[in-house]
Amino acid sequence: MRAARPLIAASPGFVAIEVRPAAERADRYLLRVVWTDIAAHRDGFRMSEHYQDWRRLLHGFYEPMPVVEYFGESIV
Repeated sequence: MRAARPLIAASPGFVAIEVRPAAERADRYLLRVVWTDIAAHRDGFRMSEHYQDWRRLLHGFYEPMPVVEYFGESIV
């Protein structure tokens, strides 16, 4: 993740990233990435050369592949 973070951070629309370990499962993590909008991730980063490098660095660690979901603004 240390090597991959600069790839995503350099992408237009990137705001923040965090990785949190699950409190009760040592084999589970939450990866949360904040973007200015969905298109910045889906049409920008995911279609970029940076994403291809991200995949090479990280996709071997995913089992199973993570589910990508988009969420709106906080309501609290």
